[in-house]
Amino acid sequence: MSATVIPHIIEQHAEEAAFLWILRSHAVHAPHYRLKDLAKLDNRVEAHLDGLRVAGSLGWELCEQALAIGESGEVFAAGLLALESKDPQKLAMIIGIAENSAEATKGLVSALGWTDPSKLSGTVKHLLESNSSFHQLIGISACAVHRVNPGKILETLIQDKNTALSLKIRALRAVGELKRRDLLHQLRDYFQDPEASIRFWAAWSSVLLGNRSDALEALKTFVVLGPGHFPALPVLLRVLPVSDSKTLLQGLAQYPERQRDLVAGAGMIGDPLYVPWLIKQMAIPELSRLAGESFSLITGADIAYEDLDRDKPEGFEAGPTENPEDENVVLDTDEDLPWPDPKKIQAWWTTKEHNFQTGTRYLLGAPITEAQCQKVLREGFQRQRAAAALELALMNKDEVLFEVRAPGWRQQRLLQSIT
Repeated sequence: MSATVIPHIIEQHAEEAAFLWILRSHAVHAPHYRLKDLAKLDNRVEAHLDGLRVAGSLGWELCEQALAIGESGEVFAAGLLALESKDPQKLAMIIGIAENSAEATKGLVSALGWTDPSKLSGTVKHLLESNSSFHQLIGISACAVHRVNPGKILETLIQDKNTALSLKIRALRAVGELKRRDLLHQLRDYFQDPEASIRFWAAWSSVLLGNRSDALEALKTFVVLGPGHFPALPVLLRVLPVSDSKTLLQGLAQYPERQRDLVAGAGMIGDPLYVPWLIKQMAIPELSRLAGESFSLITGADIAYEDLDRDKPEGFEAGPTENPEDENVVLDTDEDLPWPDPKKIQAWWTTKEHNFQTGTRYLLGAPITEAQCQKVLREGFQRQRAAAALELALMNKDEVLFEVRAPGWRQQRLLQSIT
């Protein structure tokens, strides 16, 4: 061991790399993170990974010891070192841990997504050619997150009746993400499959590939289940004619438990027709912040930056409290959203309403076009960027679904090359 390598400093690198990865796993879905913020966080992760790389064998040993915790962040750090080392024994150990834990699998797939594609040559090919369905699942996931076409294997996995369920689901999803239009007809075979997950991802990918007929009908059957089961609304409300989307929301309005879907759905549609209704929902504490997010998605208003927010309503509690007798342990999904002030928002809208045309779909204050979506990918918050990526993929049947969870610097380079 080199005299310049200080064990407790390397141990801190291992701990911080794992901890910061957990933070970024939330940040990629956060409503208050822009690409530049994600890139800064990713640079911090990369700095600690560099410390582990420089430490050589000690860096690996400490990451290996941390695997006893079994958490996804530790698997990410160790998985990255294993992948970059090209050591089959190290990688086999990481895969063995991931195979027995869904959380650990997330860490391994993220490590594959983080690793530069040039350092994955051979590794992913070996995974795809393996007889292990889990190895193939990891291989397909790696191709999907890098938006690289895995070739013939994708068709084989879809057509083979013996393909493991989890692997087939991931393969069906990858068809849409990667825009494998040559497999469009094979997807139709699964619209009536007895397994709901198979039906959903076959229809989802078909819609991304341009199917606006039976695939849409297949997706509609999932709306009644709610987004907690399958994310059908984000696609349906973006491809249906505005009038049909309105009818779909009216159907959901019959169910009091679907109010959040209605509020989020209004933002997905993007029609300024819904803005007055959204402002009314801002007076309801349980819906207020989500209504503000949908309002911003349509109008482009930055509620916090433009001083259109207010304090949290007195007495309102969402998510886990400090009361040990409180059995509610569900996290507050709106925690990082600002509280919109309905009066300020109404005044803002009164001065801006003339800039919007009812019946036209908007994204952050401008009609939805390829140029506007690319602008949002560069400048928007993560959830807004995810919306823009989906809009682009639905708009162009040949354009792969932009990966807004990729390392920030990689996204920045890619966006610079397409603008």
